[in-house]
Amino acid sequence: METFLIQNKKQTESLAKMLAKACLAEVRTMSEQRRKILKHALVFGFTGNLGAGKTTFIQSFAKGLGIRSRLTSPTFVLMKKYENLFHFDCYRIKDYKDILALDFAEIIDEPKNIIVIEWAEKIRKILPKDTVWIKFKILVKDKRRIEIS
Repeated sequence: METFLIQNKKQTESLAKMLAKACLAEVRTMSEQRRKILKHALVFGFTGNLGAGKTTFIQSFAKGLGIRSRLTSPTFVLMKKYENLFHFDCYRIKDYKDILALDFAEIIDEPKNIIVIEWAEKIRKILPKDTVWIKFKILVKDKRRIEIS
């Protein structure tokens, strides 16, 4: 697990872009054989209180992936797609089965996809064991602790 103490929004954005660039490097060097072994998308589960910075992080992550569209939170539509990035927001989900109606199983089965999920703890039961968990904790005002495991 890596822990980052973030002092402001700009540092959150920088960390997100660094993670995105590391993902791109991994995807580019991934052999076809390794893709077949993986058998599913790269999944990031985000947890943390309202206002902790999850959406800000994901917006910068998308920019780091080279996505030019402006990301907005899919709180009311539950999912938005930007190229091969799928952004889910499970805040309103009552049962993990609700997310399955959005072709979640098919989306997650595609190794070329990258999936970011806000409030991912609500659907933990259906996420791959190797999901990358990113936990946000508000310390004071603009300061955050971000743990990546």
